[in-house]
Order: sequence, then C-alpha cells, then structure tokens
Amino acid sequence: MSSDSLWLGPLKQPVRIATLAFSAVAAVTYVWLFVNTLVFEDAIDMFDMIRPEGRIIVWTMLISLSGAILFASIYFSDQKGAIEAPPDGFFDIISLITSRMAMIMIALIVIVMFYEVVSRYVFSRPTLWANELSLWIAGFVFLFAGQYAMQQRSHIRIYVIYDMMPRWMQKTADVISLTLLLCFTFALVWGGYSDAMRRMLRMETFGTAWDPPLPGTLKPAILIIIVLVAIQAVSNLIADWNKKPEHHSPLDEIDETEIKNIRRTLEE
Repeated sequence: MSSDSLWLGPLKQPVRIATLAFSAVAAVTYVWLFVNTLVFEDAIDMFDMIRPEGRIIVWTMLISLSGAILFASIYFSDQKGAIEAPPDGFFDIISLITSRMAMIMIALIVIVMFYEVVSRYVFSRPTLWANELSLWIAGFVFLFAGQYAMQQRSHIRIYVIYDMMPRWMQKTADVISLTLLLCFTFALVWGGYSDAMRRMLRMETFGTAWDPPLPGTLKPAILIIIVLVAIQAVSNLIADWNKKPEHHSPLDEIDETEIKNIRRTLEE
C-alpha cells in the first residue's frame, strides 16, 4: 500500500493512468472538433454538444470528459489537504470524491468564462452558451459544496453554547439536529420527487438559444445530493458518537498552513 495513500492504496496508480487516458482522449477529441470548426462550415459546435444523438464524436467527447473528471476526482480524493479533517466515517470517501468534482468544476467555470471574455472583447464574437454553461456547472458546485461542508463539519454550529454542554447533552443535540435534517430531507424528496422526475424524463430545457437541460438535470440533482448530505450527517453522528468533548475558539479559524505559505512567498 502506498505510504501517502489515504484510501486507494495499490489502486492509486491504475486510477492515475485512467485519469491520464481519459484526459488524453478528451484533449485529442477537442482538438479535432476545434480544427473542424475552422475548416467546415457545418462542423459540430456547442449547440450540438448537448444534443449528441447520432454523433459518435460528441459521445466520445462527453464520455471521455466525464471519465477524466470522475477518475481525477477519485485520484485527488486520495490526498488530504493541510486543513482538511481526516475521513473517519463510512460515507466520508464518497463526499471527498464529490468535493474534488466540485473543485474541478470550479476550474472549468474559470476556463469557460475566460474563453467568453477573450471571444467577446478580443474577437467581438460573444458566445450563446458560456453564461448558461457556467450557471449549469455552478449549480452542481453549490450542491456538492454542501455535502463537503457537512463531511468537514464546516456547517453552522453555535459552539459558544455547544461547548458548555456536558457530553450527553451534546449527543442529544446532535441527534435532534440529525432528526430535523432527516425530516427536511424526507419532506423535500416527498414534495419534489414527482416534479423532478417529470422534468428529468422529458429533459426539460432552459428555453434559450443554446437551450441546455438545466431544469431536467439540476432539479433531480437537488434531491439526490440532499439525500447524500443526509447520509453524510448520519455518518458524522456515528463517527463522532464516542469521541471526547472538543472545545473551540476563534483561533481554530486561523489557517497556519496558509500563513506559512504567504510568509514563504514574501521571503522569496
């Protein structure tokens, strides 16, 4: 098992190879599509990328890009950040993988917006899809961020009161909080399932020129990811049940690693 591996162990190298392979296929496919837009007037463009029916090259691009993001997320989830809490629950690895997906998606948003700025202000050729694609990706980033915040215990908790409680009362408060979250999750899924399924089955679109299926994908994603958040909350309760009481202070919010990096950068 790799000494620097968090959970993949001997699978880390195969996952890395899969990440590079999918990324290479996605890069080659993108170059092929880009060259075709310069040569042929009827070349595949972004309008066709969300309508892949009968287009093998589009399916190749979508599958390779999805595979690259998935395997890269798995690979990077095997590394613990300097300020991250170590995984100690049965569901933590799943949340770490989705958190890495969110991090990669943020980079994709930056690339898309950079492309839009250059296209609009340098070549005077604004796109019809950049803003909507950014909104689409940002929706998933926002949802995955909630799951990651739950795994890292970064959600709102009033420690001034919580730290004053004896351990049995802290456990009671944790159970009450989890019960309320599970009730909210049940109510949200119960009330939104029919509408989400209806939108997903017909792949309801956004009604714009590019017309991406934002409602048809984000609506069911909200229900799915809120369920993942609830499962992560259950995992947290089980993992924290036998822990000793913790005490918090404003000093906990100080990122010593970031301060050291800033000092090293200024010294250089």
